[in-house]
Amino acid sequence: MSNDSKIEQFLTFELAGEAYGVEILKVQEIRGWEPVRNIPNTPDFIKGALNLRGSIVPIIDLRERFGMEKTEYSPVTVVIVLCVENTQGSNVMGIVADAVSDVLEIKLDEIKQSPKLGSKIDTRYMRGMFVGNKQMVMLLDSDKLLDSEEFAGISA
Repeated sequence: MSNDSKIEQFLTFELAGEAYGVEILKVQEIRGWEPVRNIPNTPDFIKGALNLRGSIVPIIDLRERFGMEKTEYSPVTVVIVLCVENTQGSNVMGIVADAVSDVLEIKLDEIKQSPKLGSKIDTRYMRGMFVGNKQMVMLLDSDKLLDSEEFAGISA
């Protein structure tokens, strides 16, 4: 099988009515929203931390990270727990999403380049875009959602 026809799975979720996706292999678990412990001196988009089986997991609100309108958390609000890689090794973090949608199987050659203009989010967080039959999904590079300096600040 050539690399172009290789298939990856993505967990899709909603933010402000738009569809986003992260690699399913990065997802550790999906949890309902629960109050988190505040972490002083962190950016506003870092909502706090959860104790997840003995590990302290920073929780980031992607709406705020991407400069979108804030919203109240509801019963369908979820935290997607991801294992991400950066210069400090692998770390676990949670991202707040409005709702989880589906798992998509996407051929790598169907992932389009991120647009340079007109996107609501900074393209440095994007891996690319997938245009399906029903919707367009922005595929995120989860390793870039928190840089190693932000992780270092949280663990300190």
